[in-house]
Amino acid sequence: MSHQERPSPEQMLARIRSDASAPVTTTAGGQLRLFFGYAAGVGKTYAMLQAAQTLKREGHDVVIGYVEPHERPETQALTEGLESIPCQTILYRGSTLKEFDLDATLARKPEYVLVDELAHSNASGCRHLKRWQDVEELLAAGIHVFTTLNVQHIESLNDVVSEISGVHVRETVPDAILQRADEITLIDVSPDELLERLRQGKVYVPQQAAFALERFFRKNNLVALREMALRRAADHVHDDVEVARLGSAANRPWPTNERLLVCGGPSLLRPGSSGRPSD
Repeated sequence: MSHQERPSPEQMLARIRSDASAPVTTTAGGQLRLFFGYAAGVGKTYAMLQAAQTLKREGHDVVIGYVEPHERPETQALTEGLESIPCQTILYRGSTLKEFDLDATLARKPEYVLVDELAHSNASGCRHLKRWQDVEELLAAGIHVFTTLNVQHIESLNDVVSEISGVHVRETVPDAILQRADEITLIDVSPDELLERLRQGKVYVPQQAAFALERFFRKNNLVALREMALRRAADHVHDDVEVARLGSAANRPWPTNERLLVCGGPSLLRPGSSGRPSD
């Protein structure tokens, strides 16, 4: 093999990463699929359940670890036929809370598990403070995880979201979780369609919906959040393209992005020219 044909160290590392992102067995680390959107109500949980039903029909072992149907009948209907691991019950300040049961899921060791609302903060008494930490333990055990996340819960965007919306989001997920994701599935609807869903009671109950429309669910907020979500999803796709390109030993960039054409007149090429056009 000639020197020009020999892959660079970066290309060799990209090939290794590309091979590592291929489907794995449960003896290796689990894979993370993120159903990603810009606000509640865009359809992340619904899409996640649809994907789970497809896997089940194909013969895969899929269970529900935790799914929040938000009292939506069409979402609840998609849970039918899927095995569900009972939630653990925790007493907190006189109230009974239901949380994802990490230990029961690890003992069951399914091929795939659905764990909704990745940014959720666990109740006192759970092993981990955050649900994303539960997911990390599942992945380490070789279990593939489907989960959901909104863009406003990304840690590095917290200040930007607060400035745009006037709402401080307390529950966040480290950016490394997005970088760790093997697949990000963007779930997107227009802000107008989302607002109509909200008014029809398909996102929150009427009292909650009215409050949301006054604060977070203003159209200007949703437009900005949508752009942020689209950009984050595009960044992840771009990283995948770079891995594929380097893994194929391609030294030249692939023309998948926009290109810039710069034109210059003859005066720009003359030594000592000021670059200004002559009279």
